[in-house]
Amino acid sequence: MGGSDGVDRVIGVGVIGCGYFGAEFARIIRGLEGARVAAICGGGARDLSGLAAELGCEVESTADRLLRRADVEAVIVASPNHLHKEAVVAAALQGKHVFCEKPAALSLSDCREMVKACRENGVRLMLGHILHFLPGIRQVKAWLAAGEIGRLVAVHAARTGWEDVRPHPGWKGQRAQSGGQLFHHIHELDLLLSLMGPVERLVMLAGNVAHRGEDGFSGEDDVLLLTLRFQSGALGTLHYGTSYRRGEHWVKVNGTGGSVWIDWHKSEIELRREGAAPVRIGLNGDAQEDGERAALFRGERGGGVVFGSPEERPPSFLQAPMKREMLVFLAAVRGRPVEADIQALIDGTAALRSVAMAEAAMRSGAEGRILDMTSVSYDCDYIG
Repeated sequence: MGGSDGVDRVIGVGVIGCGYFGAEFARIIRGLEGARVAAICGGGARDLSGLAAELGCEVESTADRLLRRADVEAVIVASPNHLHKEAVVAAALQGKHVFCEKPAALSLSDCREMVKACRENGVRLMLGHILHFLPGIRQVKAWLAAGEIGRLVAVHAARTGWEDVRPHPGWKGQRAQSGGQLFHHIHELDLLLSLMGPVERLVMLAGNVAHRGEDGFSGEDDVLLLTLRFQSGALGTLHYGTSYRRGEHWVKVNGTGGSVWIDWHKSEIELRREGAAPVRIGLNGDAQEDGERAALFRGERGGGVVFGSPEERPPSFLQAPMKREMLVFLAAVRGRPVEADIQALIDGTAALRSVAMAEAAMRSGAEGRILDMTSVSYDCDYIG
């Protein structure tokens, strides 16, 4: 399990998938003390020699070759979503610790297989749910845990915008590879589950409404409306879509004594409590990062539908939480404990619960019925 002995040893990291996030994770690792990028590999025709020169590492032609390297102790899996399971299981069998980008997989059965492989081979599996590394989100979780807004009654989330039809969409725009919006943009669903607890029942309506019959939309739903009843009795809604000319991106939580509003467009969080003045904090907790995020959404790229390109580098408001993710991952590889509010990210819970709910929601939409979730187990029994 890596042990706690190696505080001074350098951890060799391999990166599988060097697109928008994968390449940036590699750059972050290069800049951290006690870690180095040993090798990278990609799955397409993209030339990685320039990135390898920048990182001072080697390029491997396949993930298998990378995983067989003795100088790779841990791997970052940032390949297209449908390839996560194969890479994670292969890494576990080679005794490599794994950081896997969200979503863990495109089915609960695949997700369980991944967690099981890591457990049986004694390696860490951390999931890249980046919202948990935003200081503002961590403050929201602390407020709710402390009862600042009373008993939780309802939660609502929206991530909508407009997406033009593309003749040749990349993998993120192809449902068979990305899982569709509910899987690829699983952040909000994961956050709702983290804040509100287990789901009792759910129902979803979804369809291709605005782009109906148009070539190049890959059979993707452009409106998804999900309604949830949590085991606590609280209710919730989650709204995704690429058919909205006026996009939105927010989460609001209402309790018996107040409310919390998380606004991605303003990069701001507001706490309101009965009899008290509103409290406002930045989503990133850094004036420059919050300003950069707000400026992005004041421009033409409105809404919540933003796909990064391999030719771009993530902005500072993403780079900062990505670095925090890598610091936690390396600490976990070294056998160090992690903070309680992010424990679910390294014990398999977050991986399983979010994929379980996304899969059930898609089934509800396809079958047109309410699903009882009380019998669905996402307790992985994972021993980290």
